[in-house]
Amino acid sequence: MKHTDVETQAVKEAAQTGQRGDWARAPERSNMLALRFICLMALVCGRHVTRLLLPPISLYFLLFAPAPRRHIKRYLFRAIGPHAKWIDGYRLLHAFASTVLDRVYFLRGRMDLFDVKVEGNLPLEAEALEGRGAFLLGAHFGSFEALGACKQHSQHKHSLRLAMLMYPDNAQRITAILNAISLPEARPHVIALGRPHSMLALRDWLDGGGLGGLLADRTLPGSEDQPAQQRGSNIVLPFLGQPASFNDGPFRLAALLRRKVFFMAGVYSGGARYDVRFDLLADFSERASDPAERERRIRAAVEAYVARLEALCRAHPYNWFNFHDFWLEDSV
Repeated sequence: MKHTDVETQAVKEAAQTGQRGDWARAPERSNMLALRFICLMALVCGRHVTRLLLPPISLYFLLFAPAPRRHIKRYLFRAIGPHAKWIDGYRLLHAFASTVLDRVYFLRGRMDLFDVKVEGNLPLEAEALEGRGAFLLGAHFGSFEALGACKQHSQHKHSLRLAMLMYPDNAQRITAILNAISLPEARPHVIALGRPHSMLALRDWLDGGGLGGLLADRTLPGSEDQPAQQRGSNIVLPFLGQPASFNDGPFRLAALLRRKVFFMAGVYSGGARYDVRFDLLADFSERASDPAERERRIRAAVEAYVARLEALCRAHPYNWFNFHDFWLEDSV
């Protein structure tokens, strides 16, 4: 599918209106009673028995969630082609449900239940152990909790500290339940975005050799004091054959704090298998010679991020859990 200048301009205009931040204001589609029941069943009955719930749950959301179903259909058409059928949507939702269930066990420290392979972690660990810290940029792809496996596989696991940069007001119900059952040592530290102190908290964390993880495939909404003002700039790039808007805010933050940026992904490979990958995206540790050079490096980093995400979506199409109007087609 070849995109046109008209399509690119339409995406730019839609992105400039701040519609990409609507995901943060979307109501959470969770039932507290059902979530508590599933977590209790997971802890009491074990993973194999609780996974029997996943097919009906996946089928329910496929049938009764029309907006996510529409967005899933658009994504799958681009990731695997126009032959994508409803069974592919079901497989995507089942993979998503699997990773949500597995969060319970990762947060309980039950790494023994999983076959996790880790690659590309040594350069990342070097940054942490030498006290420089590093940015980890991922996407709503696979499992973030599986990334904690890099600590368990490291001989320096007691020295590695991982923080998640996130908007805590999003998905409050499921987050509250998972926090209640998780072990303190398995729970990632959270740096809340959109707060007046967020920037300083992140800088202090990195200065202490910490790793800061952020999912960068959604536009960042405004801060508490300026809710209508979007963070960073939107860059329209081809993604899966169609123009899409990506925010360069996380990359500007890394450039401002002069850190290395690593791409991260915890790919769910079915059953109990996860492949955790880290890959150097950009190195902002050296100061740019002038503003033009800084802008060039930021754009190159965004393009590298989009290229890696697209390659992952084509190789593992049932792992991208971004069930929103990503290409802004509802508003164009």
